[in-house]
Amino acid sequence: MARLHVGCAQWTHKAWPGRYLPQPLPAKERLRAYASWCNAVEGNTTFYATPSRATVETWAEQTDPDFRFVLKIPKLVTHERRFAAVETEMRAFLDAIDPLGSRATLWTQLPASFAPTDVDALTRFLRRLPVNLNRAVEVRHPRFFTDTSATSALETALSHADAEWVPFDTTAFFDRPPTSEAEHEAWTRKPRLPRRTKALTDHPVVRYLGRDSAEDTVQGWQPWTAVTADWLHEGRSPTIFIHTPNNDDAPALARQFHNDVRALVPDLDPLPDPTPTEPATLF
Repeated sequence: MARLHVGCAQWTHKAWPGRYLPQPLPAKERLRAYASWCNAVEGNTTFYATPSRATVETWAEQTDPDFRFVLKIPKLVTHERRFAAVETEMRAFLDAIDPLGSRATLWTQLPASFAPTDVDALTRFLRRLPVNLNRAVEVRHPRFFTDTSATSALETALSHADAEWVPFDTTAFFDRPPTSEAEHEAWTRKPRLPRRTKALTDHPVVRYLGRDSAEDTVQGWQPWTAVTADWLHEGRSPTIFIHTPNNDDAPALARQFHNDVRALVPDLDPLPDPTPTEPATLF
């Protein structure tokens, strides 16, 4: 059965305790509380360091089998060594995340310097990944989006590996100049690439960046509610991550996105009620 997973870039944030997470709350309970709001999370911390297996076991204990972790493969593999001589590091990474089982998606985020001429290296790497885990790849070189031959070559490589192409949709964010400190910072750091809505697998992954304004964020994701509804009708199970420059209201926004899609797909199961905290109001 097709399912919709929604989530944020992290499971804890300085603005969330007392609003989306109970306060006080031990560190080892924060993921459990977050998982009552959302059923997926981006694993960005794994980009910087491979966690211990014991740590990952606590992640598994705090989430149910339907929860999804989209875990970024370490930067040593993707950015520093560019897939060369990384067998030892990948074995350690895969062993560490093994307690998550099918909850884990392997997310290969590549730098903007990773060009169409490098696709063969990516192809060889993807072939060595475990077939029992979903695989997803994010590219940022402009030619993958503007050169039809480069687009086709990457799609072919990903399709052969049953790997998804992860779009990071920043079009709504860059629609007008920044108006806050967080938006100014994101303006200099986030990629400007065309919106891509084509799914290659049964498990599409989308990263969407809105604005600090909740109203603007919701307005900007309207194209994605229709695309997501179509994917669900096709039998796909997408995972959608909602970002804003400050991420202060991201959990509530992720749930709002889920609700907006349910308005188009009425038989979609609702998210469970979150762990009670002080009321969180967006509008």
